[in-house]
Amino acid sequence: MNKALLAQAANQARGLAMDAVHKCSSGHLGLPLGTAEIGAVLFGQNLQCDPADPKWLNRDRFILSAGHGSMFIYSWLHLSGYDLSLEELTKFRVMGSHTPGHPESFETVGVECTTGPLGQGIGNAVGFALSGKMAAATYNTAEHTILDNHIIALAGDGCLQEGVAREAVAFAAHNGLDNLIVIYDSNDVTLDAMAKVTQSEDAQALYTAMGWDAVTIDGHDFDAILGAVETAKNNHNGKPKIIIAKTLIGKGIPEVAGTAKAHGEGGAKFIDAAKKGLGLPEGTHFYVSDEVRAYFADLKAKRGAAKAEWTKKFDAWEAANPELAKQLEAARAHQQSAADLLKLIPEYPAEGKAATRNSGGEILNHIAKAIPYLTTGSADLFGSTKNYIKDGGDFSAANPKGRNIWFGIREHAMAAICNGMAYDGLFLASGATFLVFADYCRPSIRLAALSKLPVTYIFTHDSVGVGEDGPTHQPVETVSGLRVIPNLDVIRPGDAEECAAAFAAAFSRADGPTLLALSRQDLPHQGSASAAARREGTLKGGYVLVKETAPLEAIVIATGSEVQHAVAGAKGKPGVRVVSLPCFEIFDRQPQSYRDEVLPPSCTKRISIEAGVSGLWWKYVGTQGQIIAIDRFGLSAPGDQVFKKLGITGDAVAAALG
Repeated sequence: MNKALLAQAANQARGLAMDAVHKCSSGHLGLPLGTAEIGAVLFGQNLQCDPADPKWLNRDRFILSAGHGSMFIYSWLHLSGYDLSLEELTKFRVMGSHTPGHPESFETVGVECTTGPLGQGIGNAVGFALSGKMAAATYNTAEHTILDNHIIALAGDGCLQEGVAREAVAFAAHNGLDNLIVIYDSNDVTLDAMAKVTQSEDAQALYTAMGWDAVTIDGHDFDAILGAVETAKNNHNGKPKIIIAKTLIGKGIPEVAGTAKAHGEGGAKFIDAAKKGLGLPEGTHFYVSDEVRAYFADLKAKRGAAKAEWTKKFDAWEAANPELAKQLEAARAHQQSAADLLKLIPEYPAEGKAATRNSGGEILNHIAKAIPYLTTGSADLFGSTKNYIKDGGDFSAANPKGRNIWFGIREHAMAAICNGMAYDGLFLASGATFLVFADYCRPSIRLAALSKLPVTYIFTHDSVGVGEDGPTHQPVETVSGLRVIPNLDVIRPGDAEECAAAFAAAFSRADGPTLLALSRQDLPHQGSASAAARREGTLKGGYVLVKETAPLEAIVIATGSEVQHAVAGAKGKPGVRVVSLPCFEIFDRQPQSYRDEVLPPSCTKRISIEAGVSGLWWKYVGTQGQIIAIDRFGLSAPGDQVFKKLGITGDAVAAALG
């Protein structure tokens, strides 16, 4: 290890961060300055990567959980030779640049995941590690080890204080994710004050007790950093690793170093003197020396050569394992067709009834047979959410091939871990809980939508039909609250055939997440339209379920368990059309001509019915329409009694039609 050269690189990375933050008068200097030696060791010595191939299958995944310190990763990606120019660093936080205020996976080459809200990156890292364990168990053979990479996350006090992180680290230890290394930037400072104001635990003792290997080092000592990381990489003992690196926040700016003022841009006004103190040439901006450039150019070539050697091994593996190779290629491409998936699902009888959570469990298993890289999990609710893959096995340290993931009562971590798996791109991730607990998952759901991750949420017990459990478990505002998240498809199927299409839509989607809101109670099959019509209509978000047999007078629109009430209320009224609208978002993406065909603008007498709040329905019913909804919390009683008490009935629809 060339410590002298790496020390230069560390100080020049500090200078890049100072100049970028000073130029835009915005950003966070504390972490990039305080962890520069850590960056130098990782990116300048022992990170397994190839900057020329940022998505190399066997790369180490580096995750900056403390995303506010984004100039850390931008500086080191640039120095390492990734496709991130010096000019982009000068445009830090400028509109349209590839160096936004927090790292975003879809904006910057080399950024593995979008980390803004603290703690999410820890959850994502656990998801990457889970994916890595599954992938190694699935694709490595006795003759060829093509996957032996690690997940390395850099986090701070803010990340590790968050509840999502605490959930995720417990899951990681229990499941033996020893391919995960967390470097804890322990600088004793949070944004507002010194860390002792809000925390007092012994970090090493805490993580040891939770089942992690924990070590405390000087975060500015190159030998200590390298030794800790190499030891963590080589110790396959079934325990995730945490390196508690004691650092000086804002190191290099004496006026603020070691204080809460160093967290943000407070030290930027002192950078001229600071850069001089770091040995950077006076009057220069965004300076990188020729020696540092040459070092990283040589390292990039060495990394490319190492990747080329791995490629020979991969080619031999591919020749020896053509079926596994096809599965891996299919997983990485993820180009499933909803129409093809629907062919796997037998049609249901025109008569009969079933809870869509039960139908969903059957449908999931049909699809899982055709997609071997589909995984599912539940927050201690498999028995209720019904999303267990039969014969799929349970994931554990002893069985990393298991396709069923037992997340425990950790909804927030479940969603963040699913995001990490989706970022990794080797498995289709899905997770389940009761719909009302979507609020525990919402930050991760939002990030999945923002980052266009193909995660599927299988959320059951979707309405006041839950019954006796009462208002704490009866979602009324939840579906509408989720529908307002951009790029999230929320599908609330009204019967088994719509449920089949909902699952097919979810597991064929590649550009964002899908949430399936499924019923606990039985729903009648809607045989007034063919199975094919219901499936095709659901794939379009909405369709005519019952067509009028006389001149059109009124339209009743419904979703989910209320479709049956719409049909009942319209019965015997030949001029009334019933529209099932299981997914607002998909329907709104259809051509205007199709939407007008389903909801003719000329028909202004419209009635909607849904067991939830009314707010979003006006765009479909119009100012002359009527909304049958629940703008209050529920109550504890048998589900049918709750529906009747709150006015969600076919009689209410009939009365509105007049």
